[in-house]
Amino acid sequence: MAEVNTSKLKELLQIYADRIVTQAKENLEKNKKGGGDLYNSIKNEVDVEKGVFLLSFFMEDYGKYVDKGVKGVTSTYPATSAALSKFQYGTGTGKKGGLTEGIDKWVRKKRFQFRDKKGRFMSYNDMSFLITRSIWNKGIEANTFFTRPFIAIGNQIRDVFFDEFILEVENQSIFGDDKKR
Repeated sequence: MAEVNTSKLKELLQIYADRIVTQAKENLEKNKKGGGDLYNSIKNEVDVEKGVFLLSFFMEDYGKYVDKGVKGVTSTYPATSAALSKFQYGTGTGKKGGLTEGIDKWVRKKRFQFRDKKGRFMSYNDMSFLITRSIWNKGIEANTFFTRPFIAIGNQIRDVFFDEFILEVENQSIFGDDKKR
């Protein structure tokens, strides 16, 4: 039997992968999280190796926490799916000081400062501490910016991709047999 031409199937898979990336970025924009490092890092790659289709998605490491949410140490957002997340602060499995480091970097990058009771700007270190403590205790609400389009478009592509694959196999079988005769 002739080998199936995978170029059309790869092209179809690339179209759907691009849609997932586009919708994930649109979801970030809707939630006012667009335009940053996470938004710019979302990419995909489609490859075919020995007849096996490989679809990979890439984003900043913290994207999985934004997508799935993180349970807090003392409480979590009760009406969100963060309560169902496998991620939780205080388990000792994450990088020591990673949250503090990330928040400090963000506060300085955004030049974000509260004012104290006397109206003076608080230091970046104080700001980082307050924000980190709040996130540590309350957690991060699940955004599902990536999960939603991945599931929805994944369900669409499964049917279309299978139909295209069957057509390609039938075309190869029909035309392949004629060439041999």
